[in-house]
Amino acid sequence: MILEPLSPAPDHDLPGELLTELTALYASNREFHALSGDFPDPDDIRPEQVAAALADELAHPDVEVLLARSFGRLVGIVVTLAHHPDPADPDPWIGLLMVDAAMQRHGHGRLLASLVEDRFRAAGRTAVRLAVLENNPAGLGFWTALGYEVVDRRPDRDRGRPCAVLRKAL
Repeated sequence: MILEPLSPAPDHDLPGELLTELTALYASNREFHALSGDFPDPDDIRPEQVAAALADELAHPDVEVLLARSFGRLVGIVVTLAHHPDPADPDPWIGLLMVDAAMQRHGHGRLLASLVEDRFRAAGRTAVRLAVLENNPAGLGFWTALGYEVVDRRPDRDRGRPCAVLRKAL
């Protein structure tokens, strides 16, 4: 698996072919989007919505969006945050890790998480955090199986949705 940073064109537009791939990836995760409410209709995720969501992420200077490719195919995406807005939180965060639904349960998510952890270790970071929506027991099961431990429960910063905050020492 290869991770590559998402680098939009200077005019901030994603190339059409990449946006098509990303839209298909997001649309394949209908169940997650129904839980999260990130898109108005999880059965009709549109390219302009995906482009806007990614532009919002990339507007933050500490955010990195990584595309995961395997055998030339986009299999996943990860959004990381190098520094949390709360100065009392020293850890970087995984804001989103999403694998194409057709590729789930084949080890891609586990490998992707491991590669992100390796990147943080190489940068001298000693732990990583993430939040899982309380209404997403499958997500919580995935992360705890990878060694993440629940350290807090609180609403997310953007929408106030109930979340479990998890942390893993690196």
